[in-house]
Amino acid sequence: MDTFEKESRISITCPKRITPYLSRELKELEYPLLKQRAAGIETQGTLNDTMHLNMVLRTAHRIHYLLGEGTLDQADDLYDQIYRIPWEDYISEDGYVSVTSAVDHPDITDDRYVNLKAKDAIVDRIRHKKGRRPDSGTRLDGTVVFVYWQDNTFRVFLDTSGESLSRRGYRTENHYAPMQETLAAALLYASRWQPGHTLINPMCGSGTIAIEAMLMALKRPAGTLRHQFGFKEIKGFDNQAWDQLRSRLKQDSLKETESRIIATDHDPKAIAAAKKNAKTAGVDHLIEFHQCDFRETSLPEGDEKSIVIMNPPYGDRLGNSDSLGPLYEAIGDYFKQKCTSYTGYVFTGNLELAKNIGLRTNRRIEFYNTTIDARLLEYELYSGSRD
Repeated sequence: MDTFEKESRISITCPKRITPYLSRELKELEYPLLKQRAAGIETQGTLNDTMHLNMVLRTAHRIHYLLGEGTLDQADDLYDQIYRIPWEDYISEDGYVSVTSAVDHPDITDDRYVNLKAKDAIVDRIRHKKGRRPDSGTRLDGTVVFVYWQDNTFRVFLDTSGESLSRRGYRTENHYAPMQETLAAALLYASRWQPGHTLINPMCGSGTIAIEAMLMALKRPAGTLRHQFGFKEIKGFDNQAWDQLRSRLKQDSLKETESRIIATDHDPKAIAAAKKNAKTAGVDHLIEFHQCDFRETSLPEGDEKSIVIMNPPYGDRLGNSDSLGPLYEAIGDYFKQKCTSYTGYVFTGNLELAKNIGLRTNRRIEFYNTTIDARLLEYELYSGSRD
């Protein structure tokens, strides 16, 4: 059987608290959900399936294809466990290999020991079988092997992504602390917004939320702009199958959408960065960018699936939180006075500051912004008294 047609477990990683949205994506793609973890999901498929998953998943970070697993008690047995895997089927003797790992074992104080031992076993086996050995190092642009070892549970994967899938390739300009693309996609899934409806994004910063929304609206795969994936360096990679997959996904994409996406920021540098990123993503002509204070953002008539979503500073990295109370009060006033036909969302890592918004939340959805405990706060907006 061709290497890329063999079925195995596929482990897909994502940030903590984003698993429900990754699960939603996999269900829509009709992949089985075999196991769910705090920061990932396991499914089943082939290396050809990993090509598809790497291209289309918006909330995933890495796609790992399982090569071997078992129990491992002692570090002295690590080399032999790795050596048993038929690496010559997956890595060319003329290629390049790197090893990454996640290790929690009393014998190991430095993950680099595992990486080095695994690398030695891989290249020694290939040299024994093929007469030559691949180059090796720390770069992620060749064949990437991932070793997971916790207590005595031991698993070895091919990392079919290489660099994290959150690096879409369009964000060439950053403004202050940019939001990760996978987080922006998850926030959109968590909101009530659906493609075809209006999305307003004041305080847009580098434009990540607006760009991710437009890519969703156009059904454009998240990996469209990426040139490098780990699976392309695996022995047996079929360029023709890859080109056919990309062509099929391109045909399924739209050139225009009924979604109206408006992004504003008071800082001209932010708008310049957002426009440049949108241009790189190929959607700058479809997003309406305006430089203005968020309170001056004009809103077309919305409906129950139209949203206003804001990511204001919350004092951790962008200024003193004591001075931000009036900003949050102004957000509440803006919601009450101008956004009554929309659902409002504020993403923040400072719930004390959020109290200044002065509106009752409909939902508080838990996220992390890197390591910061954060919430997506939902506000059901209406005119006058609810009664």
